[in-house]
Amino acid sequence: MKSDRLLSILLLLQTRGRVPAPELAERLEVSVRTIYRDVEALSASGVPVYAERGRHGGIELLAGFRTDVTGLTADESRALFILAAQGAHAALGLDAALGSALRKVMAALPAPHRPAAEVTSRRILVDATRWKGGPRQAVDLETLQDAVFADRRLRLRYRHGGEREVRTYTVDPYGLVAKAGVWYLVADRRGRPRLFRADRVRSATVLADPVRRRPGVELADVWEVLRRQVEERPGGLDVTVRVRRDRLDLFLRISASSLVELPDDDGESAWVTARLSYGVLGEARQLLQFSDRVEVLSPPEVREELARAAAAVTDLYRPGVGQG
Repeated sequence: MKSDRLLSILLLLQTRGRVPAPELAERLEVSVRTIYRDVEALSASGVPVYAERGRHGGIELLAGFRTDVTGLTADESRALFILAAQGAHAALGLDAALGSALRKVMAALPAPHRPAAEVTSRRILVDATRWKGGPRQAVDLETLQDAVFADRRLRLRYRHGGEREVRTYTVDPYGLVAKAGVWYLVADRRGRPRLFRADRVRSATVLADPVRRRPGVELADVWEVLRRQVEERPGGLDVTVRVRRDRLDLFLRISASSLVELPDDDGESAWVTARLSYGVLGEARQLLQFSDRVEVLSPPEVREELARAAAAVTDLYRPGVGQG
């Protein structure tokens, strides 16, 4: 609607200052001619807005003009109070700031929208963490944040999954991403995109050198490339298991990231067959946590790996062994 578009233009100009008409047209998905007509409409309604043509021209509000109108619709007001990544604010040290910001937004909302927003904040909760994920390594994001916001290079001491050795990398960070409750640093190393789990960073040092990002590449672009590499990674180890029905729900929650296929369940069989995919053989050891409620059917090398691991545990707890 035109009224929404006029308000969008007003808020964009208030936030950005001078904005070229073609940029406004692209963001609002209208023609440049429509933008100029909207500017005339704003001016006629008393908003001190003007346009300057030419190479360095654009549309701008008169210096010092501000508006307190939020322009939020009822749905937009509710959406603000559904916090899809609440844990992210705590990890970044922004819980207090978030609460303060929401109180200010609530005060600025049009009176008819306040009850709906308040009810939404009490009735809708989004928890991005997985069930029974177990204890996790403490994550200190402060240094990573410092480098990201200061546009500085980082030196990381990092331990890859399944390795004991700690490696050292110098990287050019694009930003931080929280996915399913896990924080990742997205960065370039020697001009190539890399993904680093924050809980595997043993230490991080912000360097004096400015960051060297690839021109025109943003965080979202690099994340999409890395996400596809992880999700579409070829190969891997396909494992077929059968799961006791009384542990099926727990199995599905814990093994969700490795689950490839769960056939239709007739609701009657004592066992349900599922297919998993692991990157390396050692990852399959996590199936031991289900004891005799999960059995590996194939491939043979996984059965042998779990048998070795189970035998090692049995030896460890044999009477008289491992006691000082």
